[in-house]
Amino acid sequence: MPNIEALYEVCSQTWPATSEQRVGPWMIRDGQGGGQRVSATTAEGPFGQDGLATAEAAMNQLDQPKLFMVRSGETELDNLLASNGYEIKDPVNLYTCEITQLTQVEIPRVTAFTIWEPLQIMHDIWASGGINAARFNVMQRAQCIKTALLSRWNDQPAGTGYVGIHDGIAMVHALEILSHQRGMGVGKWMMRRAAVWAEEQGAAHMSVICTQENDAANGLYTGLGMTLTGTYHYRIKG
Repeated sequence: MPNIEALYEVCSQTWPATSEQRVGPWMIRDGQGGGQRVSATTAEGPFGQDGLATAEAAMNQLDQPKLFMVRSGETELDNLLASNGYEIKDPVNLYTCEITQLTQVEIPRVTAFTIWEPLQIMHDIWASGGINAARFNVMQRAQCIKTALLSRWNDQPAGTGYVGIHDGIAMVHALEILSHQRGMGVGKWMMRRAAVWAEEQGAAHMSVICTQENDAANGLYTGLGMTLTGTYHYRIKG
């Protein structure tokens, strides 16, 4: 089963920043409005109290919030940020499983499809959940094997999502289900369709990320038998 470090890399490759620049011990990301994952700074080497100002200056130059991703085991970074007024934001869970765990159940006909480029209805569904053009640009610039998901339920569009593959691990992002179509199993069929597609591309594992406060999403992934592999959280100032 992939370890947490592998999943961090899969996330980086399937949901990439516009650019990354190494500044001292820090990796500074330019997200161009694509959300926290593509704009958060990470520690990639030894740092100290003085080094924090270097990262802050670089983020200021990009006109981005002072935002760090704190990964599993990065207690020293977490403590440094806390002592400098950074608050915890959006703790995240990362799940994974063997891909065959999701491909053994037949998917009902006309329930979920894989499509690239996404259709307008898919953009509309994403927009209804706050996944805007800047976030779609993240999907567009990803250089990995990728596709998008479209689900139908009760003869109506129901949900959409995006899937990318890196190093044999597929990761689902931006899974959005219309509010009136929730609670009817749409999410599980979309995840199974993603797994069937990914297996056809040679992937061996499925993975997904969601905030810890999203009870419905956490319930979906644990209900499918996916394993909590690790976590991360953000710290933000101001």
